[in-house]
Amino acid sequence: MGAPKFVDSIEAAVDLVLDTVEGDIVLGIPLGVGKPNPFVNALYRRLRDDPSRRLRIVTALSLQKPVGKSDIERHFLEPLVARVFEDYPDLDYVVDLRAGRLPSNVEVREFFMKTGDYLGNATAQQNYISTNYTFVARDMAVQGMNVIAQAVAARGTGAAMRLSLSSNPDVSAEIIERVHASGRKVMTVGVVNQKMPFMPNGAEVDPGLFDLVVTDPRGTHAVFAPPNNKVSFADYAIGLHASSFVVDGGTLQIGIGSLGDAIAQALIVRDRHGSEYRRILESLTGGDLSGRETGRFDTGLYGCSEMFVNGFLKLIEAGIVRREVYADAVLQRLLNEGRIADATVRPQTLAALLEAGRVRAPLDARDLAFLQRFGVLRAEVRLDGSDLVCGERRCSADLRDAAALDTVCTAMLGPRLLGGVFMHGGFFIGPRDFYERLRTMPPQELAKIDMTRIDFINQLYGDDELKRQQRRRARFMNTTMVVTLLGAAASDALENGQVVSGVGGQYNFVAMSHALPDARLVMMLRSTHATKQGLTSSIVWSYGNVTIPRHLRDIVVTEYGVADLRGQSDGEVVKRLIAVADSRFQDELVRQAQAHGKLEAGYAVPEHQRHNLPQRLEDQLQPWATAGLLPEFPFGTDLTDDEIRIVRALKKLKHASEHPAELLQMTLKSLWEGREAPRPYLERLGLADAHGLRDLLVRRLLANNL
Repeated sequence: MGAPKFVDSIEAAVDLVLDTVEGDIVLGIPLGVGKPNPFVNALYRRLRDDPSRRLRIVTALSLQKPVGKSDIERHFLEPLVARVFEDYPDLDYVVDLRAGRLPSNVEVREFFMKTGDYLGNATAQQNYISTNYTFVARDMAVQGMNVIAQAVAARGTGAAMRLSLSSNPDVSAEIIERVHASGRKVMTVGVVNQKMPFMPNGAEVDPGLFDLVVTDPRGTHAVFAPPNNKVSFADYAIGLHASSFVVDGGTLQIGIGSLGDAIAQALIVRDRHGSEYRRILESLTGGDLSGRETGRFDTGLYGCSEMFVNGFLKLIEAGIVRREVYADAVLQRLLNEGRIADATVRPQTLAALLEAGRVRAPLDARDLAFLQRFGVLRAEVRLDGSDLVCGERRCSADLRDAAALDTVCTAMLGPRLLGGVFMHGGFFIGPRDFYERLRTMPPQELAKIDMTRIDFINQLYGDDELKRQQRRRARFMNTTMVVTLLGAAASDALENGQVVSGVGGQYNFVAMSHALPDARLVMMLRSTHATKQGLTSSIVWSYGNVTIPRHLRDIVVTEYGVADLRGQSDGEVVKRLIAVADSRFQDELVRQAQAHGKLEAGYAVPEHQRHNLPQRLEDQLQPWATAGLLPEFPFGTDLTDDEIRIVRALKKLKHASEHPAELLQMTLKSLWEGREAPRPYLERLGLADAHGLRDLLVRRLLANNL
């Protein structure tokens, strides 16, 4: 690593890039919130206006502030967006791509899209790169990348400056390594954003990782902060079922959104309100809790997830994610086996390491470095020839000698193991208070969170034994859109090939759930979804796209229960999936399975499985919502109470607009009842002075749905 060039102007940095890199620019930028938006916009504008050079942007999850699709939505969103997203600058290439006006000399290739945003966008669909997250660095490198740019956090100045890759240590370093290994050159640009949380451990880097470090104040802006989603009864039911497979002392992976929040809240209820948790589960399972985990987290969990989300932060704050892991396979194994009782350093700690052969007798310099790195021996202990010295105390380094061992255990042991981490993440994104908590967290607490490379988190290859020891009793929680009756899952695209989001790391976690002997995969989905054709079952006979093939099936969870598919025959898999499907679709699923010879002709769904309906679920969970255990926004929201009411009404209107019969019924009811919405609501939506027939009708519909 050489010394970087520090530049205090974004435009000057763009000049340097264009002057240094000849010909076309292939720009790699991180997924999500790690993009240096002001720099990317300046480079994009420069090349957009210079058709003699081409620009290819390779990235994922390009985020844009919410934009309403109607006048009412725009009126509603403007003050909310200004308040929540503050000075976050949208990416110009995203605005142009969504509007279909990318210039001919600019191309955007993404390996993961914001869910549903690019359906029907031919340019985005054709340039999508389908790849597993662990292969992203490899596949980005083969694009001919010659510029990499990333937003970074900074501490110190001059020679003392340190940088943090903050939200995105996931693939940047690996890409740089791969490009350099191929013999090609890549220009690396770090743009300081003072609002990015400074994450230590694997995210902290020397400025020399970058050729240019841009310190322009214009690089500092609010981090993209999507508000928390409402958690529905269906979400809570799924989260409650999923949470009952999490084992104390184990490992947890969850994702973003309402299902991730539902799991986190369910785990908190389980830990703090055990009897109520069991009663809720009993209401959902008919009283059968066999095979479920319902106890407190006395040991705690270790979080290992490509995405460090707000739900994990809440579990950390609740003291549930607290099981520390250490970057040494033998040390971790001894902890797992109980041969080292806990993080408190005792004579037993040193004895176990000696017995396991992790350190030798006599100790040499490598042994001493290991013992000090992990806090077994104090930092001031040193080797002097064949002796260990600590202050005034001296003894032989040969710990087979009883007197020497006694001296070490009396005067040289550290108080507690060092370097323990209870959360590994590859990237993060969350609401505003999530970032603020990371920015203000005490250093000793922040040190327990290690943002690191995705090739460490998402696979077992490389440090295989260490990862296996750390990831004991892992539960990998993943979301899918559709599950077939034979157990395949479609999570990234529609039947026609239109990409909804991307594969991301889902396959990686599925593969690990089968490779680790005590791990399980929990694949979650809502039993139905709405389409323009009406309500549709998410459990189907077959589907034209598969993300996870049927031979990797494991546990499937819907709001109506759990289908444990591991090791089951096809006929049993079909029965178990029908049992957790919405009852309005069960008979048709039975007919389809029978027609294809996968279900015996006389099979009928048992009576106790034929009541999987939303109203019954609401009746089961509403008392617990009223009691405060299952709140709509368990971790708060940036929306005001009035905004929540308006959002509910607008969602009902939008749903009705896609279903003519429902819209007609709603219209007749609103005209008959003649309600009026509060004037502040009408002013917020631009309807206060409406006089046209359409706007007057919308006012009535809004009032009727508040």
